[in-house]
Amino acid sequence: MAEEIKTPELESRNFIHTFIEEDIAPGGQYAGMRVHTRFPPEPNGYLHIGHCKALTIDFGTAEKYGGFCNLRMDDTNPTKEDEEFVEAIKEDIHWLGFDWGDRFFYGSDYFEEDYRQAEGLIKKGLAYVCQLTPEEFKEYRGGVGVSARSPYRDRPIEESLDLFRRMRAGEFPDGAMTLRAKIDLASGNFNMRDPVLYRINHLPHHRHGSKWCIYPMYDFAHPIQDALEGITHSLCSLEFEAHRPLYNWVVEHCDLPAKPRQIEFARLGIDHTVMSKRKLRRLVEEGRVSGWDDPRMPTLCGLRRRGYTPRSIRNFCERIGVAKSANVVEYGFLEHCLREDLNATAERVMAVLRPVKLTITNYPEGKAEAVSVENNPVDPDAGTREVSFSRTLWVEAGDFLEVPVPKYKRLYPGGPECRLKGAYLIRCTGCVKDAAGNVTEILCEYDPESRGGDPADGRKVKGATLHWVDAATAVDAEVRLYDNLFSDENPDAADKDFIECLNPNSLEVLTGCKVEASLAEAKAPANFQFLRQGYFCLDSKDSAPGHLVFNRSVSLKDSFKK
Repeated sequence: MAEEIKTPELESRNFIHTFIEEDIAPGGQYAGMRVHTRFPPEPNGYLHIGHCKALTIDFGTAEKYGGFCNLRMDDTNPTKEDEEFVEAIKEDIHWLGFDWGDRFFYGSDYFEEDYRQAEGLIKKGLAYVCQLTPEEFKEYRGGVGVSARSPYRDRPIEESLDLFRRMRAGEFPDGAMTLRAKIDLASGNFNMRDPVLYRINHLPHHRHGSKWCIYPMYDFAHPIQDALEGITHSLCSLEFEAHRPLYNWVVEHCDLPAKPRQIEFARLGIDHTVMSKRKLRRLVEEGRVSGWDDPRMPTLCGLRRRGYTPRSIRNFCERIGVAKSANVVEYGFLEHCLREDLNATAERVMAVLRPVKLTITNYPEGKAEAVSVENNPVDPDAGTREVSFSRTLWVEAGDFLEVPVPKYKRLYPGGPECRLKGAYLIRCTGCVKDAAGNVTEILCEYDPESRGGDPADGRKVKGATLHWVDAATAVDAEVRLYDNLFSDENPDAADKDFIECLNPNSLEVLTGCKVEASLAEAKAPANFQFLRQGYFCLDSKDSAPGHLVFNRSVSLKDSFKK
């Protein structure tokens, strides 16, 4: 079962809710009925953040009104589907906290019924077998005005019925014939100009093998599937708005047990990313990322590996709202939602990413002690933990300058006292350099009376508070620092090659990092705040005992303009 995840925004109301409340009110077309939605992903790739908005709307709407949401794999196209993607989609939806119960279906479950409904339209004189080639079909359809009449439009019902049955029997090659609806060649909506309902395709299906060689078009199969499942509200993205008249035509003219209502909403656009499955697949196949779950990818499995939480993503989807017109959201807002969640929940730990040795020369050799640090100062119930402290520590190389710049408040010879987080006050006395002039060791002295190193002691210190790790107990780790996969704000623009927009600095790998000994026992997907560094998570794929790998989920600095 999916984990229950509560978000305060679930009580929000949008235009879809307004329509639904009108429909279920006394006198409405669904008065007395339970709201029933569906999420119909095509299993030809992994879900990404754009799908997440759709599934949040589908499942969230049903949740809001105490209804049901079906999960239905749209596998009407035999050339694309894969069971790997089916299982990944299920996992992603459960991870987000949604569940479909026993209402899991495949679009291909209805192939027989789709075929029966198609025969019914032929018998009613509302569909015909057309033998125009693809090139002729395009020519006949033309541009603005009236589409040319197919010479097969008025063929006798019995002849179309016979040909359609022979199409199913496999007598004709791909592209030789189609089944078309007989609607309106003068319609201003091209989707109503005798659209194709069935085409011939001899490729095997991932579930049915070679049983079928004709397959229904999505615009025909989808309303039938919705009606058979008792869907009340078919919520879909805005590009299907022009397809709604055909959706309604199929529902009206087929013999179906229900009449679902289609409502459209704008798709999610995010800057600095692409959300075309075709483009994402190319990134994977060309090795430009490590896979569908690369932490730079906008896929849900990639975001999960990066350290995003279900709550942060659901909050993001709820807070951007449901619109009727297309819009682009800042990637920074997605990061803001994650940072907000992790600030409240992530344990604070100390990790040194670019380490240099620090020796406290007046600290007794061989001595070791435990000092107390807060687990999460935002959470009053998080408590504290003890970390080891000794004469030799690791600190950030960037926390020392032999010759300081103006207003520098960290370590330099003769500089101000600095606080070691949770421990003592220290003052830098010098450094040790190698033959090349590189600093290999920072030398300091400590004040034995300043244990705790907490500003609450009332002692005024001009220097900064520094994080550190005890060299005697530190554990080595690899840390991966991620940035936007694309440096261009709009890599998906029609006039751009999205590959040329890739950010060459989207990943920096640091080795030899030093982390607290307690992190050796961490289990994915644990989230942490590395003090002064950002929010990190243990990599679920590459990390192993003796080889810790942490991914930076998001930096501490919030660039989103609220």
